[in-house]
Parts: sequence; C-alpha cells; structure tokens
Amino acid sequence: MTEWDPSIWFRIVDVGAVVTNGLLGGALARAFRFDVVGFVVLAIVTGMGGGIIRDVLLNTGFPIALTDGGYWVAAIVASGLAYTIDLGTRWADRTLILVDFIGMGCWAATGTSKSLALGLHWIPSVMLGVTTAVGGGVIRDVMVNRIPSVLGGSSLYATVAVVGGLEMVVFSEFLHRPDAGMAVSILTCGVVGVLARWRNWKLPEPIDLKVPRPRLTLSFGSRSRRARRMEGWTPGEPLTKNLEAVTEEQIQAHREKKRRRLRRRRNGD
Repeated sequence: MTEWDPSIWFRIVDVGAVVTNGLLGGALARAFRFDVVGFVVLAIVTGMGGGIIRDVLLNTGFPIALTDGGYWVAAIVASGLAYTIDLGTRWADRTLILVDFIGMGCWAATGTSKSLALGLHWIPSVMLGVTTAVGGGVIRDVMVNRIPSVLGGSSLYATVAVVGGLEMVVFSEFLHRPDAGMAVSILTCGVVGVLARWRNWKLPEPIDLKVPRPRLTLSFGSRSRRARRMEGWTPGEPLTKNLEAVTEEQIQAHREKKRRRLRRRRNGD
C-alpha cells in the first residue's frame, strides 16, 4: 500500500478553494448583471488572484495557477454554476457565506503551509496565508468599485484567516501534522466565520482621544514671563501703559513729608 502524498491533499484543497471563491465572484457578477465574460473574469480573479499574489511574493517561479490547468477548469466551472443557478435566494445566500469562509480556511492553510515549507518565519507565513485568502476578494471588489470588506466596517473577515493561519503554524511546526492542520483550519474558519456573520462580531472602532496642546513657558534669566505679568508688565507692552500722571499736590505732599522726617531726626539728635 502506497503512502498518501501530502502534495495531493494540498492540490485538492487549493483547487477546492478556487471553486468556492469562484462562486463568490460569479455571485457578484450576477448582482451587477454582467454578461458571460464578466462572470468568467470575476470568477478567475476571485478564485486565483490571492494564490498568484502569494506565488509572486514567494518568487518560486511561475505561479502555480499559470502552470496547472486544473485551476482554470475549477474557476470556469464555478463561473458556469454561478451563471446558471440563481444565487440570490435566501438559502443560496447562507450557503455562499459558508462557502466563503470554507474557501478562506483553504487559502489560509495552503498559503501558510507553502510559506513555511520554503523556510519563512511563521509571522510572514501567516501574513501570506491571509493574503492568499483575501487577495482575490480585494481585487474583485476594486474591479467593481466597492470598498474591500477586509478594510473594516463589516463583521470579522481577515481576522478569521489569521486564526486559520496560526492553527496551521501550530500543527505544522510543533505537532508536525500539516494535514490535520489544514482540516482544523478549514473547520475553524467555517465555524467562526459563520458565527461572526450571524452575531455581527466586529473589531473595535477607533476611539476619539483628545490630547490638550501643551503650553511652553520660557524663562528669561531668573525671572519668568509669569513673574513679569504679576508685576504688571508683559514683554511687548509699552512701559508707560499703567503709569499715572503725578499732580502738583502730590509733589508738595511728598516734599512736606520729607521735611517732617528731617526735623524729627534733628530733634532727636
């Protein structure tokens, strides 16, 4: 009995992710009432865009989507299904949500696994897994002039892919069971993603923290500006601003006061 080749499992999961994400691209094409070409293009972009970005960044030669015809067959079949079947019903919408997160788990697992196999650190490996999972959807949304859901404002999306990638790291690097890691990642992303959409779980929004502008008080020598203000003068103001005019009576009173003081001193002597 021959041993199971992990690369076969990798390819099955990868092609399955192309089908699931291609269905999502086709569903969006139906919502915008595109023709056959629009269905095929969105299915191909959504299904293979993330994997192409991953392979280009890993610099391992031609992207696997360009060397394996199975990926193209999967994307075209997905576009044909979306073109034929009305995916706007309630049951179809719920099914697409589940399919979306199952495909995300597939991409997160395969992208992380391939990066780890090439010797990358686990952090960039997880990030490439997330890129594989959401890259095609981002390109698809940009093509139809929509804000990508990974940028926020909706229920958890890219965060679910991060969880799947981290699980793949644990099973591959510590437990040495990459096959089990793929299965767990797919299951976790499917369950957590559906719960997040159902319960509308979101990441915290930005807070409004207002920091008062600091006030800098400069000192000139031993006397500060505040001390000068307490004395009744502020730099830049005229020195005669607060001066009062001296009358003749005040001058005579001051002179008389000095003469009385002088007489008291002489009498005391």
